[in-house]
Amino acid sequence: MYIDFHTHLFPESIAAATLQKLGAASALEPTTDGTANGLLRSMDNAGIEASVVLPVVTKPSQFDSVNRFAASLHSTYPRLISFGGIHPDNENVEEKLDTVVSLGLPGIKLHPDYQQTFIDDERYRRILQAAIDRHLIVSIHAGIDKGLPDPIHCSPDRARRLLDTLTIPSSACIVFAHGGGWGCWDEVERCLVGQPIYFDLGVTLQYIDEAQLLRLIRLHGAERILFASDVPWSDQADCVKRFEALPLTETERRLIAFDNARRLLSPLTSVE
Repeated sequence: MYIDFHTHLFPESIAAATLQKLGAASALEPTTDGTANGLLRSMDNAGIEASVVLPVVTKPSQFDSVNRFAASLHSTYPRLISFGGIHPDNENVEEKLDTVVSLGLPGIKLHPDYQQTFIDDERYRRILQAAIDRHLIVSIHAGIDKGLPDPIHCSPDRARRLLDTLTIPSSACIVFAHGGGWGCWDEVERCLVGQPIYFDLGVTLQYIDEAQLLRLIRLHGAERILFASDVPWSDQADCVKRFEALPLTETERRLIAFDNARRLLSPLTSVE
């Protein structure tokens, strides 16, 4: 069984145009039509039980609309677990995150490149600490974004500087996507392995050297790695195939594919 901890979709009215714009910027071909039903079809094809949907608030004024849409997904599609979002320029951070909690959303997504803010900025530190205090999961785009390659707003060294300013209890869940930092995996090994955080594997299995991936998993701990695709920017079935080809133990495989995500999400969702 699989839970995909990193997926994207959009309201049907803007899905096609959004995919065209993002695909052109990143030179990636989308593998779904960008809608909820398109994601569900992809999940059925790949044998995925549930997917975490990660919306991005790209400007402060989007906070209400993005989170209302996320809540509608969360309540309409039992297999889709939508997070909410917040922008670093939003005011009244604590009140905004209380709204996310009141909507029943289990976490938030931050995208430093789209939000044009470095991850070690004080505004993100405030958001992270307030989210941790509210038991919200935080998923952060990390490393290079192929559509916005320079500068890297969440490099492993900046991520480490942020972590060093936070009080992180053992129950907290901060996820650095793309294996801790897409295309920056040597720096991930130096700066982030062993920190009290999770890595997801979104758009990572296709690019990282297998030996380095296995090293990251074993040094960081399989209990802190989450299967992910980043669909529609990769194919879920292909990600499952690549993951199943890795020489992992059955315990490692089950932790990464399903058990870690179920443990993180089950107090807040119907995932069993």
